[in-house]
Amino acid sequence: MEPDFINSDLFAWVILPLLIFIARILDVSIGTMRLIFVSKGLKYLAPVLGFFEVTIWLLAIGQIMQHLDNVMCYIAYGCGFAMGNFLGIVLEEKMSIGTVLIRVIPQKETSQLSANLRENGFGVTEVDVEGMKGKVKMILSIINRKDIKDYIDKVHTFNPKAFYTIEDVNAVKDGYMKIHHSFTPFDRMRFLRRKGK
Repeated sequence: MEPDFINSDLFAWVILPLLIFIARILDVSIGTMRLIFVSKGLKYLAPVLGFFEVTIWLLAIGQIMQHLDNVMCYIAYGCGFAMGNFLGIVLEEKMSIGTVLIRVIPQKETSQLSANLRENGFGVTEVDVEGMKGKVKMILSIINRKDIKDYIDKVHTFNPKAFYTIEDVNAVKDGYMKIHHSFTPFDRMRFLRRKGK
């Protein structure tokens, strides 16, 4: 026999929808992170997140099915889904997992910018290209996502009007990458995975 509290209006219209809302935030955030980890090649962590994602989802959908006449549960379910997507993306941005390719097409001479980037530990490749205003040097760098702000700040310092693009890189082999003295758990997993190949 269920306690009176479970059958109360307070539980049905406030507490239960709130619990469903929180559960959806958790499972969708975990799901978003799982997809990002898969795209970054963290194949051992993704299944663990998948387990927790589907378990939480089952708990939430189970409560929905038991309270089909409660419109607040539906609203909480939808709001939790929306908030979970947002939170998952924010978490991924904060963790800055993975590597990116940056292409910089400067508006003026690049030697000072290239020298400064190299002095600060960034790998730099210069390529002769031809743009609308004639021949220029394009700078290419593969860097850790956590270093994007530092890199772009240097570009703006030496070449404020430079055009640049940033895109994700799924795999990196050999080459030069800036070395960090403090590793996150995700950096360690990536390092061990590469070492084992």
